[in-house]
Amino acid sequence: MTNPTSFLPLALCVCCVAPAFGASTGPRFYGDPPDEHHAWAVHDGNRPQPTSVVPGTFSSPIQPGRPPSDAVILFDGTDLSKWQTDKGEPAKWVVRDGVMEVLPGSGQIRTRDRFGDCQLHIEWATPAKVEGDGQGRGNSGVFLMGRLEIQVLDSYNNATYADGHAGAYYGIQPPLALPVRAPGEWQVYDIVFRRPIYRDGKPVDLGYVTVFLNGVLVQDHTPIEGPGGHMGRTRPQPFPERGPLALQDHGNPTRFRNIWYRELPPRSTEGGTDGWLAAEAAMAKRKETAAAIRLDAEKLKDPENPVPQMLRLFESLLYEQEPAAMQEAQEMAARYIQMLQALPPDQLAGKRDQVRQLNDIFKYLTRFRIVPEPFEPRTVTESLIKAQGWDKRPR
Repeated sequence: MTNPTSFLPLALCVCCVAPAFGASTGPRFYGDPPDEHHAWAVHDGNRPQPTSVVPGTFSSPIQPGRPPSDAVILFDGTDLSKWQTDKGEPAKWVVRDGVMEVLPGSGQIRTRDRFGDCQLHIEWATPAKVEGDGQGRGNSGVFLMGRLEIQVLDSYNNATYADGHAGAYYGIQPPLALPVRAPGEWQVYDIVFRRPIYRDGKPVDLGYVTVFLNGVLVQDHTPIEGPGGHMGRTRPQPFPERGPLALQDHGNPTRFRNIWYRELPPRSTEGGTDGWLAAEAAMAKRKETAAAIRLDAEKLKDPENPVPQMLRLFESLLYEQEPAAMQEAQEMAARYIQMLQALPPDQLAGKRDQVRQLNDIFKYLTRFRIVPEPFEPRTVTESLIKAQGWDKRPR
Protein backbone atom coordinates (compact mmCIF):
# COMPACT_ATOMS: atom_id res chain seq x y z
CA MET A 1 0.00 0.00 0.00
CA THR A 2 1.31 3.44 -0.86
CA ASN A 3 1.65 6.34 1.52
CA PRO A 4 -0.47 9.11 -0.07
CA THR A 5 1.26 11.89 1.83
CA SER A 6 4.68 11.00 0.43
CA PHE A 7 3.52 10.03 -3.04
CA LEU A 8 1.25 12.88 -4.06
CA PRO A 9 3.75 15.76 -4.41
CA LEU A 10 6.12 13.68 -6.51
CA ALA A 11 3.32 12.47 -8.75
CA LEU A 12 2.14 16.03 -9.27
CA CYS A 13 5.65 17.11 -10.13
CA VAL A 14 6.04 14.82 -13.06
CA CYS A 15 2.52 14.04 -14.28
CA CYS A 16 2.97 16.71 -16.92
CA VAL A 17 5.59 14.61 -18.65
CA ALA A 18 3.78 11.26 -18.84
CA PRO A 19 4.77 9.15 -21.86
CA ALA A 20 2.58 8.68 -24.90
CA PHE A 21 3.38 4.97 -25.02
CA GLY A 22 2.53 4.10 -21.40
CA ALA A 23 0.14 5.22 -18.72
CA SER A 24 -1.24 8.75 -18.97
CA THR A 25 -0.67 9.24 -15.24
CA GLY A 26 1.39 7.51 -12.63
CA PRO A 27 4.39 8.05 -10.39
CA ARG A 28 7.89 8.53 -11.73
CA PHE A 29 11.13 8.08 -9.76
CA TYR A 30 9.10 6.09 -7.24
CA GLY A 31 9.42 2.29 -7.18
CA ASP A 32 12.55 0.20 -7.48
CA PRO A 33 14.01 0.74 -10.98
CA PRO A 34 14.43 -1.86 -13.75
CA ASP A 35 17.08 -4.49 -13.10
CA GLU A 36 18.81 -7.36 -14.87
CA HIS A 37 15.64 -9.42 -15.29
CA HIS A 38 12.89 -6.79 -15.13
CA ALA A 39 12.40 -4.29 -17.91
CA TRP A 40 10.12 -2.08 -15.82
CA ALA A 41 10.34 -0.30 -12.50
CA VAL A 42 7.92 -1.21 -9.72
CA HIS A 43 4.77 0.90 -10.29
CA ASP A 44 6.28 2.05 -13.61
CA GLY A 45 4.26 4.77 -15.32
CA ASN A 46 5.83 3.81 -18.65
CA ARG A 47 4.61 0.22 -18.47
CA PRO A 48 1.93 -0.49 -21.12
CA GLN A 49 -1.61 -0.53 -19.84
CA PRO A 50 -3.59 -3.80 -19.90
CA THR A 51 -6.10 -4.20 -22.72
CA SER A 52 -9.65 -3.43 -21.69
CA VAL A 53 -12.06 -6.36 -22.04
CA VAL A 54 -15.80 -6.32 -21.45
CA PRO A 55 -16.43 -9.33 -19.21
CA GLY A 56 -18.99 -11.94 -20.15
CA THR A 57 -21.76 -13.41 -18.04
CA PHE A 58 -22.09 -16.71 -16.26
CA SER A 59 -24.17 -19.53 -17.66
CA SER A 60 -27.30 -20.88 -16.03
CA PRO A 61 -28.65 -24.44 -16.27
CA ILE A 62 -30.96 -23.38 -19.09
CA GLN A 63 -28.99 -20.67 -20.87
CA PRO A 64 -25.33 -20.25 -21.81
CA GLY A 65 -23.55 -17.11 -20.66
CA ARG A 66 -22.14 -14.35 -22.87
CA PRO A 67 -18.42 -14.64 -23.75
CA PRO A 68 -16.02 -11.77 -22.99
CA SER A 69 -15.60 -9.15 -25.70
CA ASP A 70 -12.24 -10.42 -26.98
CA ALA A 71 -13.24 -14.09 -27.19
CA VAL A 72 -13.11 -16.08 -30.42
CA ILE A 73 -16.43 -17.91 -30.66
CA LEU A 74 -16.15 -21.53 -31.76
CA PHE A 75 -19.75 -22.55 -31.21
CA ASP A 76 -22.61 -20.14 -30.51
CA GLY A 77 -25.45 -22.64 -30.80
CA THR A 78 -26.34 -21.99 -34.45
CA ASP A 79 -24.19 -24.21 -36.68
CA LEU A 80 -20.96 -26.16 -37.11
CA SER A 81 -19.41 -23.89 -39.73
CA LYS A 82 -16.24 -23.55 -37.64
CA TRP A 83 -15.83 -27.31 -37.30
CA GLN A 84 -14.80 -30.12 -39.62
CA THR A 85 -13.91 -33.81 -39.60
CA ASP A 86 -10.32 -35.01 -39.44
CA LYS A 87 -10.49 -35.28 -43.25
CA GLY A 88 -11.53 -31.66 -43.65
CA GLU A 89 -15.15 -32.51 -44.49
CA PRO A 90 -18.16 -30.75 -42.89
CA ALA A 91 -18.77 -31.91 -39.32
CA LYS A 92 -21.58 -34.45 -39.06
CA TRP A 93 -22.65 -33.92 -35.46
CA VAL A 94 -26.19 -32.76 -34.69
CA VAL A 95 -27.12 -29.16 -33.81
CA ARG A 96 -30.50 -28.48 -32.19
CA ASP A 97 -31.87 -26.13 -29.56
CA GLY A 98 -28.58 -24.25 -29.37
CA VAL A 99 -26.54 -27.36 -28.58
CA MET A 100 -24.22 -29.63 -30.57
CA GLU A 101 -24.45 -33.34 -29.89
CA VAL A 102 -22.11 -36.19 -30.77
CA LEU A 103 -23.47 -38.35 -33.58
CA PRO A 104 -22.08 -41.71 -32.46
CA GLY A 105 -19.99 -43.35 -35.13
CA SER A 106 -19.45 -40.15 -37.15
CA GLY A 107 -15.96 -39.53 -35.75
CA GLN A 108 -14.36 -36.70 -33.84
CA ILE A 109 -14.59 -33.11 -35.02
CA ARG A 110 -12.02 -30.34 -34.87
CA THR A 111 -11.97 -26.60 -35.34
CA ARG A 112 -10.93 -24.96 -38.57
CA ASP A 113 -9.18 -22.39 -36.37
CA ARG A 114 -5.79 -23.25 -34.94
CA PHE A 115 -4.48 -21.78 -31.74
CA GLY A 116 -1.64 -22.04 -29.26
CA ASP A 117 -1.69 -20.71 -25.72
CA CYS A 118 -5.25 -19.92 -24.75
CA GLN A 119 -7.99 -19.61 -22.20
CA LEU A 120 -10.71 -22.03 -23.26
CA HIS A 121 -14.32 -22.16 -22.09
CA ILE A 122 -16.49 -25.12 -22.98
CA GLU A 123 -19.72 -26.52 -21.50
CA TRP A 124 -20.77 -30.14 -21.81
CA ALA A 125 -23.47 -32.51 -20.61
CA THR A 126 -23.57 -36.29 -20.55
CA PRO A 127 -26.84 -38.11 -21.33
CA ALA A 128 -29.52 -37.80 -18.66
CA LYS A 129 -30.35 -41.47 -19.12
CA VAL A 130 -27.51 -43.40 -17.51
CA GLU A 131 -26.29 -46.33 -19.56
CA GLY A 132 -23.14 -48.32 -18.92
CA ASP A 133 -20.49 -47.70 -16.31
CA GLY A 134 -16.86 -46.70 -15.97
CA GLN A 135 -15.50 -45.32 -19.24
CA GLY A 136 -18.74 -46.26 -20.99
CA ARG A 137 -20.82 -43.45 -19.46
CA GLY A 138 -20.98 -40.15 -21.35
CA ASN A 139 -17.42 -40.45 -22.58
CA SER A 140 -15.86 -37.79 -24.79
CA GLY A 141 -12.80 -35.59 -24.60
CA VAL A 142 -11.49 -32.08 -25.20
CA PHE A 143 -8.23 -32.28 -27.14
CA LEU A 144 -6.10 -29.12 -26.88
CA MET A 145 -4.19 -28.57 -30.12
CA GLY A 146 -5.69 -31.89 -31.18
CA ARG A 147 -3.28 -33.65 -28.82
CA LEU A 148 -3.63 -33.21 -25.06
CA GLU A 149 -6.91 -34.63 -23.74
CA ILE A 150 -8.95 -33.24 -20.87
CA GLN A 151 -11.40 -36.02 -20.20
CA VAL A 152 -15.16 -35.65 -20.52
CA LEU A 153 -17.07 -38.36 -18.62
CA ASP A 154 -20.13 -38.94 -16.48
CA SER A 155 -18.18 -39.30 -13.22
CA TYR A 156 -21.26 -38.84 -11.04
CA ASN A 157 -21.29 -41.85 -8.67
CA ASN A 158 -19.28 -43.71 -11.29
CA ALA A 159 -16.06 -45.54 -10.38
CA THR A 160 -13.30 -45.69 -12.98
CA TYR A 161 -9.52 -45.33 -13.06
CA ALA A 162 -8.50 -42.04 -11.43
CA ASP A 163 -6.67 -40.57 -14.43
CA GLY A 164 -9.76 -41.16 -16.60
CA HIS A 165 -12.33 -39.18 -14.62
CA ALA A 166 -13.91 -35.93 -15.70
CA GLY A 167 -11.31 -33.20 -15.24
CA ALA A 168 -8.38 -35.56 -15.72
CA TYR A 169 -5.43 -34.80 -17.94
CA TYR A 170 -6.18 -38.17 -19.47
CA GLY A 171 -3.67 -40.88 -18.64
CA ILE A 172 -1.41 -38.42 -16.82
CA GLN A 173 -2.99 -36.59 -13.89
CA PRO A 174 -6.27 -37.31 -12.07
CA PRO A 175 -8.45 -34.35 -11.11
CA LEU A 176 -7.86 -32.88 -7.66
CA ALA A 177 -11.57 -33.38 -6.92
CA LEU A 178 -14.79 -34.46 -8.65
CA PRO A 179 -17.12 -31.42 -8.53
CA VAL A 180 -19.49 -32.94 -11.08
CA ARG A 181 -23.20 -32.39 -11.44
CA ALA A 182 -25.74 -35.12 -12.08
CA PRO A 183 -26.09 -36.75 -15.53
CA GLY A 184 -27.87 -34.52 -18.04
CA GLU A 185 -26.87 -31.31 -16.25
CA TRP A 186 -24.43 -28.83 -17.78
CA GLN A 187 -20.83 -29.01 -16.66
CA VAL A 188 -18.41 -26.12 -17.27
CA TYR A 189 -14.71 -26.28 -18.12
CA ASP A 190 -12.47 -23.24 -17.92
CA ILE A 191 -9.00 -24.18 -19.09
CA VAL A 192 -5.71 -22.29 -19.26
CA PHE A 193 -3.27 -23.94 -21.65
CA ARG A 194 0.39 -23.09 -22.21
CA ARG A 195 2.12 -25.28 -24.77
CA PRO A 196 5.62 -26.71 -24.28
CA ILE A 197 8.44 -24.59 -25.69
CA TYR A 198 11.64 -26.20 -26.93
CA ARG A 199 14.77 -24.58 -28.30
CA ASP A 200 17.47 -26.57 -30.09
CA GLY A 201 15.71 -29.75 -29.02
CA LYS A 202 15.80 -28.86 -25.33
CA PRO A 203 12.86 -27.78 -23.16
CA VAL A 204 12.80 -24.11 -22.26
CA ASP A 205 9.32 -24.32 -20.72
CA LEU A 206 7.48 -27.64 -20.32
CA GLY A 207 4.14 -25.88 -20.51
CA TYR A 208 1.18 -26.53 -18.26
CA VAL A 209 -2.56 -26.91 -18.12
CA THR A 210 -4.88 -25.49 -15.46
CA VAL A 211 -8.50 -26.64 -15.37
CA PHE A 212 -11.54 -25.48 -13.42
CA LEU A 213 -14.57 -27.79 -13.48
CA ASN A 214 -17.78 -26.05 -12.40
CA GLY A 215 -15.63 -23.35 -10.81
CA VAL A 216 -13.50 -25.81 -8.80
CA LEU A 217 -9.78 -26.23 -9.50
CA VAL A 218 -9.10 -29.75 -10.75
CA GLN A 219 -5.76 -29.31 -12.56
CA ASP A 220 -3.36 -26.95 -10.79
CA HIS A 221 -0.72 -25.68 -13.22
CA THR A 222 -0.04 -29.31 -14.17
CA PRO A 223 3.19 -29.72 -16.19
CA ILE A 224 2.68 -31.20 -19.65
CA GLU A 225 4.04 -34.72 -20.11
CA GLY A 226 3.20 -35.13 -23.76
CA PRO A 227 -0.33 -35.64 -25.09
CA GLY A 228 -1.26 -38.49 -22.74
CA GLY A 229 -3.42 -41.30 -24.05
CA HIS A 230 -4.97 -44.69 -23.49
CA MET A 231 -2.77 -47.27 -21.75
CA GLY A 232 0.53 -45.83 -23.02
CA ARG A 233 2.74 -43.42 -21.07
CA THR A 234 3.85 -40.36 -23.00
CA ARG A 235 6.89 -38.20 -22.34
CA PRO A 236 7.53 -34.46 -22.45
CA GLN A 237 7.95 -33.45 -26.08
CA PRO A 238 7.61 -30.43 -28.40
CA PHE A 239 4.16 -29.36 -29.52
CA PRO A 240 3.45 -27.43 -32.72
CA GLU A 241 3.04 -23.66 -32.45
CA ARG A 242 -0.67 -23.90 -33.21
CA GLY A 243 -3.25 -26.64 -33.50
CA PRO A 244 -7.02 -27.21 -33.54
CA LEU A 245 -9.39 -27.93 -30.70
CA ALA A 246 -10.84 -31.42 -31.17
CA LEU A 247 -13.87 -33.07 -29.56
CA GLN A 248 -14.08 -36.85 -29.32
CA ASP A 249 -16.73 -39.23 -30.57
CA HIS A 250 -16.58 -42.10 -28.07
CA GLY A 251 -19.94 -43.55 -28.97
CA ASN A 252 -22.00 -41.56 -26.46
CA PRO A 253 -24.41 -38.73 -27.37
CA THR A 254 -22.59 -36.15 -25.24
CA ARG A 255 -23.65 -32.52 -25.78
CA PHE A 256 -21.64 -29.27 -25.97
CA ARG A 257 -22.46 -25.56 -25.96
CA ASN A 258 -20.91 -22.11 -25.47
CA ILE A 259 -17.39 -22.83 -26.74
CA TRP A 260 -14.94 -19.95 -26.99
CA TYR A 261 -11.29 -19.15 -26.42
CA ARG A 262 -9.03 -16.17 -25.80
CA GLU A 263 -5.50 -16.14 -27.15
CA LEU A 264 -2.91 -15.48 -24.46
CA PRO A 265 0.11 -13.20 -24.90
CA PRO A 266 3.52 -14.82 -25.34
CA ARG A 267 5.53 -15.78 -22.29
CA SER A 268 8.96 -14.29 -21.80
CA THR A 269 10.45 -17.61 -22.96
CA GLU A 270 8.93 -17.07 -26.39
CA GLY A 271 9.42 -13.35 -26.89
CA GLY A 272 7.10 -11.76 -24.35
CA THR A 273 8.34 -8.45 -22.96
CA ASP A 274 6.83 -8.35 -19.50
CA GLY A 275 7.39 -10.15 -16.23
CA TRP A 276 10.67 -11.91 -15.37
CA LEU A 277 12.85 -11.89 -18.49
CA ALA A 278 16.17 -13.32 -19.51
CA ALA A 279 18.92 -10.72 -19.08
CA GLU A 280 19.30 -10.20 -22.82
CA ALA A 281 15.54 -9.74 -23.34
CA ALA A 282 15.23 -7.39 -20.36
CA MET A 283 18.03 -5.17 -21.62
CA ALA A 284 16.60 -5.10 -25.15
CA LYS A 285 13.25 -3.90 -23.79
CA ARG A 286 14.94 -1.36 -21.53
CA LYS A 287 16.86 0.08 -24.46
CA GLU A 288 13.66 0.33 -26.48
CA THR A 289 11.90 2.14 -23.64
CA ALA A 290 14.83 4.49 -23.07
CA ALA A 291 14.90 5.45 -26.75
CA ALA A 292 11.18 6.21 -26.71
CA ILE A 293 11.55 8.39 -23.60
CA ARG A 294 14.45 10.30 -25.17
CA LEU A 295 12.29 11.02 -28.21
CA ASP A 296 9.53 12.22 -25.91
CA ALA A 297 12.03 14.42 -24.06
CA GLU A 298 13.00 16.10 -27.33
CA LYS A 299 9.36 17.04 -27.93
CA LEU A 300 9.26 18.72 -24.51
CA LYS A 301 12.13 21.07 -25.27
CA ASP A 302 11.24 24.55 -23.99
CA PRO A 303 13.87 27.13 -22.93
CA GLU A 304 11.26 28.88 -20.80
CA ASN A 305 10.44 25.69 -18.90
CA PRO A 306 13.31 23.17 -19.15
CA VAL A 307 12.25 20.99 -16.20
CA PRO A 308 9.93 18.55 -18.05
CA GLN A 309 12.59 17.76 -20.68
CA MET A 310 15.27 17.43 -18.02
CA LEU A 311 13.19 14.99 -15.99
CA ARG A 312 12.38 12.86 -19.02
CA LEU A 313 16.07 12.62 -19.84
CA PHE A 314 16.84 11.56 -16.28
CA GLU A 315 13.98 9.07 -16.49
CA SER A 316 15.47 7.50 -19.62
CA LEU A 317 18.60 6.74 -17.61
CA LEU A 318 16.64 4.33 -15.40
CA TYR A 319 16.42 2.04 -18.42
CA GLU A 320 19.72 2.73 -20.17
CA GLN A 321 22.82 4.62 -19.11
CA GLU A 322 23.21 6.31 -22.49
CA PRO A 323 26.22 8.70 -22.29
CA ALA A 324 24.80 11.53 -24.40
CA ALA A 325 21.51 11.56 -22.46
CA MET A 326 23.41 11.47 -19.17
CA GLN A 327 25.56 14.42 -20.18
CA GLU A 328 22.65 16.49 -21.45
CA ALA A 329 20.51 15.81 -18.35
CA GLN A 330 23.35 16.72 -16.01
CA GLU A 331 24.12 19.90 -17.93
CA MET A 332 20.46 20.92 -17.82
CA ALA A 333 20.35 20.25 -14.08
CA ALA A 334 23.51 22.30 -13.54
CA ARG A 335 22.05 25.25 -15.48
CA TYR A 336 18.82 25.03 -13.57
CA ILE A 337 20.66 25.02 -10.24
CA GLN A 338 22.66 28.09 -11.31
CA MET A 339 19.41 29.84 -12.17
CA LEU A 340 17.99 29.02 -8.73
CA GLN A 341 21.08 30.32 -6.97
CA ALA A 342 20.85 33.62 -8.89
CA LEU A 343 17.21 34.30 -7.97
CA PRO A 344 16.38 37.08 -5.53
CA PRO A 345 14.74 35.86 -2.29
CA ASP A 346 11.17 36.75 -3.27
CA GLN A 347 11.37 34.83 -6.56
CA LEU A 348 13.17 31.90 -4.94
CA ALA A 349 10.32 31.60 -2.45
CA GLY A 350 7.96 30.89 -5.35
CA LYS A 351 10.11 27.89 -6.30
CA ARG A 352 9.73 26.16 -2.92
CA ASP A 353 7.53 23.25 -4.01
CA GLN A 354 9.47 22.63 -7.20
CA VAL A 355 12.81 22.62 -5.38
CA ARG A 356 11.52 20.18 -2.76
CA GLN A 357 10.12 17.89 -5.43
CA LEU A 358 13.32 18.02 -7.49
CA ASN A 359 15.30 17.19 -4.39
CA ASP A 360 13.18 14.06 -3.89
CA ILE A 361 13.95 13.07 -7.48
CA PHE A 362 17.67 13.74 -7.08
CA LYS A 363 17.63 11.57 -3.94
CA TYR A 364 16.03 8.78 -5.94
CA LEU A 365 18.62 9.07 -8.72
CA THR A 366 21.53 8.91 -6.29
CA ARG A 367 19.97 6.21 -4.13
CA PHE A 368 19.78 3.85 -7.08
CA ARG A 369 23.07 5.07 -8.56
CA ILE A 370 21.45 6.36 -11.72
CA VAL A 371 23.73 9.39 -11.49
CA PRO A 372 27.25 9.45 -10.05
CA GLU A 373 27.92 10.73 -6.56
CA PRO A 374 28.51 13.32 -5.35
CA PHE A 375 25.64 14.80 -7.37
CA GLU A 376 25.90 18.56 -7.06
CA PRO A 377 22.25 19.39 -7.95
CA ARG A 378 21.12 17.32 -4.96
CA THR A 379 23.67 19.01 -2.70
CA VAL A 380 22.44 22.44 -3.78
CA THR A 381 18.73 21.68 -3.46
CA GLU A 382 19.26 20.21 0.01
CA SER A 383 21.21 23.31 1.06
CA LEU A 384 18.49 25.61 -0.28
CA ILE A 385 15.78 23.66 1.50
CA LYS A 386 17.58 23.86 4.82
CA ALA A 387 18.60 27.49 4.38
CA GLN A 388 15.03 28.54 3.58
CA GLY A 389 13.51 26.39 6.30
CA TRP A 390 11.50 24.45 3.74
CA ASP A 391 12.29 21.17 5.49
CA LYS A 392 10.27 22.13 8.54
CA ARG A 393 6.72 20.89 8.85
CA PRO A 394 4.06 23.36 9.94
CA ARG A 395 2.83 22.82 13.50
